[in-house]
Amino acid sequence: MKPRFTWNRIAQCAIVLVCAVSLKLYYSTASAEELRWILAPTTALVELVSGASFEFESHAGYLSRDRSFLIASSCAGANFLITAFLMLSMRRLLSDRSKNIAWGFILTAALTAYLVTLVANTARIYVALQLRRVPAEMSWLNPSQLHRCEGIVIYFGFLLLLFVVSDKMSSEKASGQSRQYFFPLLMYYATVFGIPLLNRAYRRGTDFWEHSLFVLLIPLLLILPLAAFRFYRHQQFLRSVRVQRSVTPL
Repeated sequence: MKPRFTWNRIAQCAIVLVCAVSLKLYYSTASAEELRWILAPTTALVELVSGASFEFESHAGYLSRDRSFLIASSCAGANFLITAFLMLSMRRLLSDRSKNIAWGFILTAALTAYLVTLVANTARIYVALQLRRVPAEMSWLNPSQLHRCEGIVIYFGFLLLLFVVSDKMSSEKASGQSRQYFFPLLMYYATVFGIPLLNRAYRRGTDFWEHSLFVLLIPLLLILPLAAFRFYRHQQFLRSVRVQRSVTPL
């Protein structure tokens, strides 16, 4: 019988969810000035890896010196930050209910999610800068769709990488082998697709449903090969254990 949630664990889950929802509400109305705490370090990293120069424009964001590229509020990666924070926090809170977890882990998860978000933002913007050099006729997607696909691939890719690294570093291994890789997928869907759906974003019409289709399909295409490989490795391990048991003398 699995241990039940304690009041302390329930309170921790509640705080994590309140933090995530609060950040989501803050981001939905925040200006570029109010998001400089994440836009400024992201821009500094982009300048470091790309060699481009950006200057802050009030009410807009960080504009490149040739005025051809803008790092705006939408580049803050707040949805990724929320998803990474939820994934790190909820995985630990749900994985082992028999252990007491210190409250400090919430701050650790938040700081880790923030740092990984800066790296993911930098990767996405750097790739977007490079994609501007690709002739439009070489892609079967229009610029908006290409930018959307690039963002989903990079952000979800970093989310998977963060999950794998945290899983390797954790002493609390999640059960289910291949199934555990669907946990970041669930967190991603809840943040990027579920919350906008609850906010009736579907009223935007065709644009929302096109975006939703990309959000639903691209992460699946990324995670299914990984889950299948993990499942195959697990089955191979079980088969080898059965063979060893069959040849071991009583």
